[in-house]
Amino acid sequence: MTRDQIIEEFLMDLSSKNPVPGGGGASALAGAFGVSLGMMVASLTIGKKRYAAVEEEVIRLNGYLESLRDVFLRLADKDEEVFLPLSRGYAMPKGTEEEKRIRDAYMENALYDAVLVPLSVMETALGAFDSVLRLSEIGSKLAVSDAGVAASYLETAVTGASMNVLINLKSMKDSERRTRLSERCERYLERAEKLYRETMDTVKERIG
Repeated sequence: MTRDQIIEEFLMDLSSKNPVPGGGGASALAGAFGVSLGMMVASLTIGKKRYAAVEEEVIRLNGYLESLRDVFLRLADKDEEVFLPLSRGYAMPKGTEEEKRIRDAYMENALYDAVLVPLSVMETALGAFDSVLRLSEIGSKLAVSDAGVAASYLETAVTGASMNVLINLKSMKDSERRTRLSERCERYLERAEKLYRETMDTVKERIG
């Protein structure tokens, strides 16, 4: 389980020839790092007289980001779980028409599950982006650079997860479902790029 590993253990597994953890799990962890840095900005803001007027909002943002950190950790584990059925599917026999039919039906379901997890990573990162953007606007100026790093991690989470979406969509035979999921992925990428630019512009402006 990702949440039970120390960073060094995870990196050792990630750098091995084992298929999991891979890019999907790493993308989810990038999201977890992003929201954790957002929480750091909030923590350095809460309790400061200078930011008393926004403290209630910052506390609320901090709690929301904390909930997303747990979501990202669960998604990192889920990414490993959905890979196993997929790997079994690739090994299924396909010598006869009946075997091909069974294999194709199995693979469509496995590929769909394997696409939904990275899409969830993207979706979760977008939810976090709104909070990090807001913290870059109202959080402690001393920690605003960390809001920028948080945004960078979230952008990585979205872009990285999109790679898993695209590679699995490539093998999906249902063209209607493939198009629908591909368009959803593209919308998430466009939204993330916009939020990333807005956050970085705000951070740079406040840094001066």
